[in-house]
Amino acid sequence: MGLLTNKVERNEIKPGDHIYTYRAVFTYSHHGIFVGGSKVVHFRPERNLKAMAETSSNSDDPTSDPCPTFPDCGFRQPNSGVVLSCLDCFLRNGSLYCFEYGVSPSVFLTRIRGGTCTTALSDPPETVIHRAMYLLQNGFGNYDVFRNNCEDFALYCRTGLLIVDTEQGVGRSGQASSVVGAPLAAMLSSPLKLLMPSPVGVATVTAGMYCMSRYATDIGVRSDVIKVGVEDLAVNLGWTCPDEEVAEETSDGQITR
Repeated sequence: MGLLTNKVERNEIKPGDHIYTYRAVFTYSHHGIFVGGSKVVHFRPERNLKAMAETSSNSDDPTSDPCPTFPDCGFRQPNSGVVLSCLDCFLRNGSLYCFEYGVSPSVFLTRIRGGTCTTALSDPPETVIHRAMYLLQNGFGNYDVFRNNCEDFALYCRTGLLIVDTEQGVGRSGQASSVVGAPLAAMLSSPLKLLMPSPVGVATVTAGMYCMSRYATDIGVRSDVIKVGVEDLAVNLGWTCPDEEVAEETSDGQITR
């Protein structure tokens, strides 16, 4: 992987790697965890998966048939957006890229496009694969393009880091930070047009604000992230309703709840 691109060949990736590919002519990227054996665990909106399943069952188009190479390609639990796919189906003829972890702040700031790297350190591959396979069986909550998307899924699998409060701002995703940061930087730099007659100067300041806004939301530098075990993930994110309080008998024989 070079400074300007994270593009790799298939023989370069290892189990536990966070990989991604671009969709819709580089409009956005789709992320997942490579678990070995040409298999990828990734997170998608459940409604899209249901629509694809209905289209496949009602279509005579051979391209909508199940994967001919891997019978378990497309496996997911009911009501879950976490999917096991083969690498070919994950890429959809797109190029393969590998997300970088533990990059320096200077390298992070040179990456104009979000969703390619983080300053956060990764956990060992066996831990990453365990998280991905556990979430394949238990789900990753509801998909949200800004707060809980495919990149958030892969980032959690690699780091175990979870944002304490996702009700404000964006999640862990660098793509989401870019979408929010770009217009914010443009808006904040607008008054500078009155002070800087040169368009180049305004553009430079805007780019600087954009990069700094991305850096400030990176999970490697945020102060509102905690390490959460994958078995405790549902409770921390409120995906499951708490069990009814257990009745306890007090010393005087009364029942409390």
